[in-house]
Parts: sequence; C-alpha cells; structure tokens
Amino acid sequence: PDLPLSRLLRLSLFQVSVGMALVLMIGTLTRVMIVELKVPAALVGIMISLPLIFAPFRALIGFRSDHHRSALGWRRVPYLWMGTMVQFGGLAIMPFALLVLSGMGHASHAPAWVGHMAAGIAFLLVGAGLHTTQTVGLALATDLASPESRPKVVGLMYVMLLLGMIVSAIIFGAALAEFSPGRLIRVIQGAAIMTLVLNVVALWKQE
Repeated sequence: PDLPLSRLLRLSLFQVSVGMALVLMIGTLTRVMIVELKVPAALVGIMISLPLIFAPFRALIGFRSDHHRSALGWRRVPYLWMGTMVQFGGLAIMPFALLVLSGMGHASHAPAWVGHMAAGIAFLLVGAGLHTTQTVGLALATDLASPESRPKVVGLMYVMLLLGMIVSAIIFGAALAEFSPGRLIRVIQGAAIMTLVLNVVALWKQE
C-alpha cells in the first residue's frame, strides 16, 4: 500500500533518462560523429569509452548515499539531483563540443586540442551523471520496496531502461534522418532538458 505502482513507475523515469543517454552516446552519436562529422573512428571509440571511467566509482557512490544525511534528512535525493545536473551539463555542452571536434563551420579555426578536450569533458560529465543517477536511483527503489518485492522492483526498473532505450532510439533516428549541425544541437539539448524533467519528476517526494 505504501508503494503503489504509479509511484514506482514515476520513480523509474530516471531509468528512462539513463537509457536515453546511453542510446545517444553509444548509438546515435557514434554514427553521427563518424559519418556526418567525419571524426576518425578510433577517436570516436575513445570518446565512447570515457564514461566507463566512472563505473568503478558506483560502489563508492552507493556507499556514500547509504550513510549520507542532508539537512532535510535525505540520503538518496541529493545524489540523484547531483547526478542529474552533471548529466544535464554534459549533454548541454556536447553538441558544441562535437562541432568544434569535427572542425565544422566557424569551429574550423579552433585548435584540435580544444575540440578533443571539450568533447572528452562532455562525455565524462554524461558518464558520471548517469552512473550516479542510476546507482542511487536503484538504491532508493530498493529502500522503498519490501524485501520480498525487491526482485520485481529491480526487474521493472530494467524494463523501463530498455523501453527508454527503444523509444529514444526511434526518436533520435527520426529527428536526425536529415542531418544538419543545427538539428544536432536541438536534438542533444532537447535530450538534456528531458533528462532534467524526467529525473525531477522521478525523485519528487520519493524520500
């Protein structure tokens, strides 16, 4: 009774935003960077692998959120909010960083290292944000669920992750079917705004 399906589905929206970010980085941007932006595939591979740097820190993030107490008594929500803002920031700067990296338009006069650094920072921020959000979000879901229902709750969370990946892949593919730098900026910054909206709705009054 204290964890109705509607509340659980609302909480699982953070998994939708994580799935959206994964599809954007691993699928959509891989193709865009290689085909449209003419970025060398080896460099694309390095950029895509950067978010994995933060994967080992998930254990530390989960441990810190287990023992954290904010002024309002929250443990998970401050970390969820922090992860959301980091992910939002990475997505917000990512399209401009990619255009500088590719040397398109006015960005062709920028030194190569500027594009490499900007794109690397963007991918690192998105990776850090989604790892933080997913780790703490799943921890919050298990906090709210009773021990006997936790396997079903975690299963639902990963179903929502897959749904987020499927739906966002279709939307990104349709939006970028006719590529232009302006459209790339709008699509990625739209994903940044959706990340913020979905995660705020997900964590609202959950803890």
